[in-house]
Amino acid sequence: MKDASRALNLLGLAARAGSVLPGTERVREAARTGNLALALLARDASDNSRGKLLPLLQARRIPFLIAIERVRLGGAVGRSPLRAVGITDPALARQLEQLLAGVGCG
Repeated sequence: MKDASRALNLLGLAARAGSVLPGTERVREAARTGNLALALLARDASDNSRGKLLPLLQARRIPFLIAIERVRLGGAVGRSPLRAVGITDPALARQLEQLLAGVGCG
């Protein structure tokens, strides 16, 4: 879980730098416009929420990870619980993918 904690800390820094899009709708909008490097979906997001986002991400070939609970995901970026966050910076996206590769991702 050390890598999950590091990933959450990195998300917090990225949020302060403006490289994180909080919430499912903002993630979907960025995916449609091509401004999304990675999507993080909460492990405990509902099937309905996943159903709104996953087909779009797959169709656009945008990488995504299913990891971390909604409360922790939102807390990392200074928000209430979130079902999804988007990462706009490709370098940050690669770092998060490496950190979260073994943390129960789907």
